[in-house]
Amino acid sequence: MVAALSESLLDDAKRPAFLADAVEVLDAEVSDKGGASGLAVKGGYAAVKKIGPSIVPDALESLAPRLLAQLEPYWQEYTASGSTAGFADLLVAKSDEVAEALLKVTDERAESSTRPALQKVYSSLRSSAKKNVVEALPRVGALVQRHATA
Repeated sequence: MVAALSESLLDDAKRPAFLADAVEVLDAEVSDKGGASGLAVKGGYAAVKKIGPSIVPDALESLAPRLLAQLEPYWQEYTASGSTAGFADLLVAKSDEVAEALLKVTDERAESSTRPALQKVYSSLRSSAKKNVVEALPRVGALVQRHATA
């Protein structure tokens, strides 16, 4: 059996590089957003970063175990399949289901936040969040595969 993603990606040796790359993926996804909804995402992201410069890396660090737990069944399916396609391909094929699983984590986090400003920003962006998560799945899948197989 393949090691669990959280064991593989969050061990002391791989964690810093994985999380640094995860921040880069998030930054790239936000940067690539266009149109009116893209402006809202960029504005919300900038507002969150203004609250504290380390808020994004800190949030990713604390959310990573739960996000990876949501990706775990898909990773196990991917590795068991012996597919030569990338993990991203599986995530994209199941994008609706994967996006809902990942958003469950951020929804729970936002609900339990003690920072009203963060809750407000999250609430304002939540309606378009699924679309944004679906769009990010190719990069997320590539990130996970790159670090899990290194």
